[in-house]
Amino acid sequence: MKTPITGRVPSLLAAVLAALLCTLTLGAGTASAHAALTSTDPADGSVVPSAPQRVELTFSEGVLLSADSVRVLDPRGERVDEGRPQHVDGRSESAAVTLRGGIGDGTYTVAWQAVSADSHPVAGAFTFSVGAPSKTVVTVRSAATTIDPAVDTFYGAGRLAAYAGFVLLVGGCVFAGVCRSSRPVQRIAVAGWVTLFVSTTALLLLRGAYTSGKGLGSVPDLSLLGDVLATKPGAALLSRLLLLSAAAVFLAVLFGSYAREGDDRPGEGRSREDADAARRNVAYGLGIGGFVVAAGLAATWAMAEHASAGIQPWLAMPVDVAHLLAAAVWLGGLAGLLAVLRSGEAIRRPAVERFSRLAFASVCVLVATGLYQSWRQVGFSWSTLTGTEYGRWLLLKVALVAVMLAVAFFSRRWTGRLADGGTGGQASGAAGTAARRTRGPVGVPAAARTATADPVRAAQLARQRAAVEKATGLRERDADADRSGLRRSVLAETAVAVALLVVTTLLTGTQPGRAEAGQKRAAGAAGAAPSAAGPAEVRLAYDTGGTNGRGTARVTVDPARSGATTVSVTLTDPSGRPVDVPELTLAMTETTQRIGPLRAALVRQSVGRWQATGFRLPMAGDWQLSLTVRTSDIDQVTEIESVKIN
Repeated sequence: MKTPITGRVPSLLAAVLAALLCTLTLGAGTASAHAALTSTDPADGSVVPSAPQRVELTFSEGVLLSADSVRVLDPRGERVDEGRPQHVDGRSESAAVTLRGGIGDGTYTVAWQAVSADSHPVAGAFTFSVGAPSKTVVTVRSAATTIDPAVDTFYGAGRLAAYAGFVLLVGGCVFAGVCRSSRPVQRIAVAGWVTLFVSTTALLLLRGAYTSGKGLGSVPDLSLLGDVLATKPGAALLSRLLLLSAAAVFLAVLFGSYAREGDDRPGEGRSREDADAARRNVAYGLGIGGFVVAAGLAATWAMAEHASAGIQPWLAMPVDVAHLLAAAVWLGGLAGLLAVLRSGEAIRRPAVERFSRLAFASVCVLVATGLYQSWRQVGFSWSTLTGTEYGRWLLLKVALVAVMLAVAFFSRRWTGRLADGGTGGQASGAAGTAARRTRGPVGVPAAARTATADPVRAAQLARQRAAVEKATGLRERDADADRSGLRRSVLAETAVAVALLVVTTLLTGTQPGRAEAGQKRAAGAAGAAPSAAGPAEVRLAYDTGGTNGRGTARVTVDPARSGATTVSVTLTDPSGRPVDVPELTLAMTETTQRIGPLRAALVRQSVGRWQATGFRLPMAGDWQLSLTVRTSDIDQVTEIESVKIN
């Protein structure tokens, strides 16, 4: 009979995973910038007297370039760059592209996309003008490459599945070799291998669409796959697939010939001493080979993600390998222990104690390596830890680890109370099995248990006996209070481990706290002087003439300066309450220089409130703001007001 807890194990774990997967995909369609654009030549929004020979970009860390990483578009939207983008003087944190000779005056848009050194795609756009600003059909928002939401969702799920597969594969194999090898543990390890293989293949196929901003339809494009394989992340994924072929051989030996060696007995052609010596030799070989394969698999993450970029990569990558291996041994071992406890198979106290010691050592390695990684990515600044997305996810990860350690404390207590093999619950289980084999399954008549000439009837009776024995074994398993207590605590650890894997996946896709804080400081220093005047705000009363057509629009341009700015619009009815309308458009025009109209891409934020971020005004001056409000299919009005831009 199943207990209330164990009966809900699959649904509980599935619910936790589903909820966290929702969290993982909430940000689909956007990506945190890892390599940030720090400067350009010509500068963003600048006006140069003559056409430059090339455009240069400088980033906060190294980037990988492709043939279309930097595109320069003239006012008509046609490309004026030529040749492949190159690093300047061999510096990986730079990019430059040559311009065609003889380009005319006007406003040019530079759209760029690259892959940061930690494998994440980054993209953006900026403008500069030759001679004088002009109208352009290109908008900065449309020029910047964004990740396709569907590709981003599938790629994020693939990364999570890859981590889970690695944990189950490595942890299951270590548990089988050190603690207990059984059919449930074998299924855990094989499931990990299959999950890691399938997810890695999917990541390799999705990688081109992920970095180029294209949709799922581009996944079969072999040219994109060729570009991926020429990069460090692509090489890491391919290496992982090759290492998995070696891992398949390791699994065959661990759960094949090595497991059979343990069943050999004297009198089967060799002495017990010879059998033990042969088994030790195989164990040494498996230990060394398994460690090499597991470390190689972990290195495919370390060589292509956060550890490979930033400060001290020569130390960070081996530390990251140790961190991943320790996590796999602990979390994957928990899955193996839970599988054995749920199956009802006998597991002796020494085996559980060995896993307890192994888990404790893994936790010590995790703490040591985690402290170093936290310092490297966040530093010792509390504001960076609490004021950046990476820092907040890191705090959540630390909290989950603390919860796991608290639950593990109770697991160790249950381990201490677990009866030794041959006594208590284990003995009763063995005796019950022997008794069932003697008297046969309950509920099956004695005449039916005798041999029969009908093979179909014999197979049916065999299935009945197996079902009855399994049900009886599960009842005896659940009658052991110590074993049931250990199973419940291990189940709780496993549930928290699922959450921990999701948070870890989110951390690998989030910009490190040091980099984000540095960008904020640089942006603040750059924008402090121009934004000293503060935002510009205008109020426009409108009346479309229809029902509920009267109201007031409050438009804010913050900061009121040339370059990137944010435009916010709030609509209220005559009583001052926020009100929505079917359509709202805003455009700005510099009438003296005949620039515009530049249309702001307003996005509804809440009832009566719209906002356009990243809206760019190429120069200072008196700009004409045009706001069009539509309250029905036929009722609309356009209001105009002047705004001073510094």
